[in-house]
Amino acid sequence: MFSFPFMQNAFVVGTLIAIVSGALGVFVVARQMAFLTHVLGEIGFAGAAFGLFMSWSPLVGMALFTTAAATMVGQLGAKQRHADAVIATVSSVAIGLGVAFLALAHKNASAATSILFGSIFSIDHENVLQVCGLSVIVLALLVLIFRPLRHYAFDFATAQYTIKHVDLLGIVFLVLMALTVAVSAQIVGSLLIFILMTIPASAALRWGGSPQAMVGRSVFFALLGVWSALVLAYVTDMPVSFFIAMIEAGIYLVTLALTRA
Repeated sequence: MFSFPFMQNAFVVGTLIAIVSGALGVFVVARQMAFLTHVLGEIGFAGAAFGLFMSWSPLVGMALFTTAAATMVGQLGAKQRHADAVIATVSSVAIGLGVAFLALAHKNASAATSILFGSIFSIDHENVLQVCGLSVIVLALLVLIFRPLRHYAFDFATAQYTIKHVDLLGIVFLVLMALTVAVSAQIVGSLLIFILMTIPASAALRWGGSPQAMVGRSVFFALLGVWSALVLAYVTDMPVSFFIAMIEAGIYLVTLALTRA
């Protein structure tokens, strides 16, 4: 299995995506922003389609669109009265733009399926380098802002008054989310992006402990799901995203049963 270059690429990319998604996902869930993850995935669909239209890598287009959207949401601010309505409207427009860009690029249904549900086995060496670069950037920034981000995500009520430049921190956090969505979509697609960003983290938070322990558990759950899914997909010729969804859901249900008081 590991003698094939496409499997080597898949495991390298899958491992990086699991680490990034699992680590940042803890803060996303703690801050109760799982809905935004799903919205960024839909916006990423438009970005990937735009990338195909411009003859770019879909990852580049997705990173541009999700980062721009995240910055816009950050400018709205958490206190903006109609922020949810604006986000929902932008999401709807993004889906329409994605369909339009695919039509203008003269791409068939397989291109749309690849964007929506992922295509990790078709990733080439250039894609691997792109994912590696974005993953390093996200992880480096996450380490640098870990302490204030921990306060921001787990105790936002007091963080608004105790953290300097809290709005800037919020925008940086959203940009990290956007880049993670762009990277993670390579394996589960833009439609199912919330799987790796929220389910492993939700299971980790159920066990409690320090934020560092939660991040460790979340990364472990994400790696377990991705590695198992890659092996099962290779053996059965079924989509990787299907196995990731089932495995991560199973991990959460087992966690739920074991941690019920």
